[in-house]
Amino acid sequence: MNETATSSPPESGAAQGFSARLLLGLMLSAMVLFVDGYDLAALPLALPHIVKELGIPPADFGFTLSAVLVGLGAGAVLLAPLGDRYGRRRTIIVTAALIGVATIGTASATSVTGFTIWRLLTGLMLGACLPNVTAQVALWAPEGKRASTITIVSLGIALGGITSGLVVPLLVAAGGWHAIFLVPGVGTLLLALTLFFLFPRDGALPERQDDSTGAESPRSGVQLLDILRPPLLSATAIFILLYGLNAFAIYLTSSWLPTLLPRVGFSIDLSSRLMSVLHLGGLVAGLLIAKLLDRGRVTWVLSGAYATIVIAFLALTIVKPEPWSWGALLFLSAGGIAGVHLAIIAIATDFFPARYLATAIGFGVAVARIGAIGGPMAGAWLIGSGVSIGGFFLFAALAPAACLAVSWLVPIAQHAKQRL
Repeated sequence: MNETATSSPPESGAAQGFSARLLLGLMLSAMVLFVDGYDLAALPLALPHIVKELGIPPADFGFTLSAVLVGLGAGAVLLAPLGDRYGRRRTIIVTAALIGVATIGTASATSVTGFTIWRLLTGLMLGACLPNVTAQVALWAPEGKRASTITIVSLGIALGGITSGLVVPLLVAAGGWHAIFLVPGVGTLLLALTLFFLFPRDGALPERQDDSTGAESPRSGVQLLDILRPPLLSATAIFILLYGLNAFAIYLTSSWLPTLLPRVGFSIDLSSRLMSVLHLGGLVAGLLIAKLLDRGRVTWVLSGAYATIVIAFLALTIVKPEPWSWGALLFLSAGGIAGVHLAIIAIATDFFPARYLATAIGFGVAVARIGAIGGPMAGAWLIGSGVSIGGFFLFAALAPAACLAVSWLVPIAQHAKQRL
């Protein structure tokens, strides 16, 4: 099967190398994504402590765990386009500050409703911020290194998740579950202040152009309908399907494993550290997949990754729960899913011309939130039904199995761009 590599050929206007200013912009972008990774893992890790202190049944938090994802989807569609209108830099800074405020606000919640409202607001700001960060990184990426650049910067998400699992026990010991949100909330406000002074201004770095049209950047104004009609409709559909199914698997596992692992004999602190292993798997898998993608053969790379993930999930249904064996299998299964998730955005940037990237990423991420929202809710239903942890992992294998099939449609999406 003839496939193109995810790293696009040289385009005029692209950055020629990693200058000091570009490295600074990419590092700060990764720090924003780090906040995302921590924030998405914070409530699931805090939940066992919240349930214990407030006496609320875990199943009552089903929608609450999804609230940040609901907000993220709405923010990506309704608020992310503000970056094209008022500037990506300004949008990123303002929304990062509001993420900090909402994270601090979560520490004040005392009911399911309170947690839901604050997490919804957090998600709205994340949805406005993250598509602009990702689009900006894609446009800054040096020639021939778009996939690797996006994936490496996106590892900030995995690092945020890893850090959450390591620091949550320390934060709880120092200040109770409230500290899980207070400390990073203050840190995010400081990050927003740093962005104000150091984040490169719009236009300060060269951006990719689309040679086929001469359009200079996404700011030239792209209609959402452009990616919802041929020839880009097929690319949009494949991106959403792959990203949505993958998101379902990620949030199904990351939302409920901290609650399920203690039920098979692991302590709460050990369960938290096993979640760090999961996120470490995402980091390693993301780096490996990025390296392989730069060599082309996208379908073979994706299908190999998903086959490994499915086998690891199935192995968890039969292997005895022990820290080393389950740590390795979680590294390959749930960690692998997280790693592929980082690569999907990089792959999708090769589905669309540069002038469509901000719109396509924002819309695709927003619609894919259906899968992300469904994951925690499906987990709540499984737990409420009394499913065993083996049954949980068997169910978790279904989404990556479906992604394995969808990965063979990637060449169709790549060729859609060429038909413009």
